[in-house]
Order: sequence, then structure tokens, then C-alpha cells
Amino acid sequence: MGKDQFGRYRRGRTVRPAAGRRPPPVFAAVDLGTNNCRMLAARPTSDGFRVVDSFSRTVRLGEGLAATGRLAEQAIGRAVEALAVCAEKIRANCAQGHRVVATEACRRAANCREFLRLTQEQTGLTLEPISPEEEARLTLRGCAPLLDPRYPHALIFDIGGGSTELTWVAQAPGEAPRMLAYESFPMGVVNLTESYGSGAMSRQDMNRLIESVDSRLVDFDANHAIHAAVAQGKVQMVGTSGTVTTLGALYLGLGRYARSRVDGLDLDFQAVEELCCRLAALDHDTRAAHPCIGADRAEMVIMGCAILEAICRRWPAGRLRIADRGIREGVLHELIAARD
Repeated sequence: MGKDQFGRYRRGRTVRPAAGRRPPPVFAAVDLGTNNCRMLAARPTSDGFRVVDSFSRTVRLGEGLAATGRLAEQAIGRAVEALAVCAEKIRANCAQGHRVVATEACRRAANCREFLRLTQEQTGLTLEPISPEEEARLTLRGCAPLLDPRYPHALIFDIGGGSTELTWVAQAPGEAPRMLAYESFPMGVVNLTESYGSGAMSRQDMNRLIESVDSRLVDFDANHAIHAAVAQGKVQMVGTSGTVTTLGALYLGLGRYARSRVDGLDLDFQAVEELCCRLAALDHDTRAAHPCIGADRAEMVIMGCAILEAICRRWPAGRLRIADRGIREGVLHELIAARD
């Protein structure tokens, strides 16, 4: 089964190779973020790759980091346990190559080096903290199949646990998209939740938070004339994060999250605002009871909505494309390309 119009990959039934032919090798990518640990293992195909195994777990690695500047002992324990599962899956799939990257929490933590050493000792994995620029580059590589080259520019945003990344992209038909600029802002769903809490939030309080987030976007906007390009209809907005994919699932009314329906979905800004308002008015337990949100995401989705609404207000393109993909997919594409 090949990719659809959005370049989406999906798990399919195993196709046995012809007699005497070996199947393509497996490659694996692990992304350890401030909130989640995610892994993909995949085999190359003629048009990309096909996923053969995956793993995702909420580890809250950045819990308390904003206050202490260090990774907490319990957070390290959760992350190492998740990485041990990834290591076992990498071995079980006989991966020919793999890369394990870490983002904002490891970049900021004073005890990151000790954490890296513990990970190596207990899992055998070499964890690689990457720069904001490398994070933006890999995210662009992973999201490239969703970009519409009819737009001269794209703005890709990734609302993470400890930071939000913005990537300003130039694109043209028949050419690979080019990263023109990037910025990493130290605001994400984990650190904002620690500051503002996870309960219901009035619209007035939500607007104050949105204005606070927007103040961090002003310089990036002005330095690259993004608002003017948006006003001329020259910018495609692409969002990749748990916040955006959750809103996509809620918009579709899914009883259970389905990546194949959410990845590549176009969502208009009016729907974004309505969904964010609805979520902000709910208490934590009500949000947690929804099957497409759950207990782990219920605590932080409101802060993600505040960041998302600030982005939509600053750059009113009218609609955004949801990407359930990013760093892991970028890593896989590069591992496969290096093999060829």
C-alpha cells in the first residue's frame, strides 16, 4: 500500500519477499522530548518507508526543570524505562541503523551529562541532545510531504513540552523546501502548566495568557515579514504537536484517535478557536475522560491551546494543516538516505 495524497504512511499487512530475496533493512528513530518518548522502526520503500513497529509513552522528563534547572530523579527513571523499551524494540527488529535524539529538556538541564551516561549504562543507547536548529531541520524533513508548493512559504510550528519551535520555509514546485529561519521559544505545555495550572480557565484568563505568548512572537514575525506574506495569501501553516493532533481528532468527532484520519487534515482557524474555548471551559477530569485526550494530555492541552491561539492570531492565514509527524520521520528519512 503506497502513500496517499498527503504522503501519509500507515501500517499494512506484511508482504513476504520473493524466494531468495531479503527484505529491506529496518531503521529506527527515537525522539525523547520534554513530555514524551516516541519511537518508530521502519523499512525503506520505493516512495519513503513503511512502519513496522512503534512506541510512545508520556515520561514528563521536564517535570520541575523550570524551577530547579535539573532533571528530577523520578523523571529520569521514567525516561530510562521508556528508552529501555525502545532499545529492546530496536534489537528485536534487528535495526541496521538507529538514532536517538533529545530536545529541550536535555538542552537545559544542568545534569544532562549524568542522564546521558545513565541511559547508556542501562539501555545501551547513545542519547544525542540536538540543537534547536537541528530540531527544526529534522521537523521540516519529516513534514515535507505535507507541504503544498503552490504557497511560496510555509510556517511550521511544533508546540513541545518545554519549548515551541517555529520554522520559516521557502518552497517552489519541483524543489525541496528550504529552511530560511527558525526560532525556539522557551514556552511549552509542561512549563506553562507548572506556572498556570491544569484546571478550567476563563476566557479572560485565557486571553491574558495568549497575549503573553504573543509577545514572544513579535520579533520573529517582524524580522522575517511573515505577517505581510500571510496577508498576501503566500503562507501555508503546518502544525505538528500533540495539541494540534488532539484538536484534529476532536474536530472529526473520533471516539478513538486515528492517525490516518488526522495526519494531513486541514483545520480552519474558527474551528481552532471554538475547540480551544470548549476545552478551556472543562475541568481536568472531564478532559481526561475523553478517549482522544486521556489523563496524560488532559493536564497540559489547555496550555497548548493558548500557544496555538497566539500563533493563529499573530499569523491569521485562516487554516492550518495538521501533521502527525516530525523529528522521528526526519531522522528515518536521513538514515535511509545515508544507506543509498
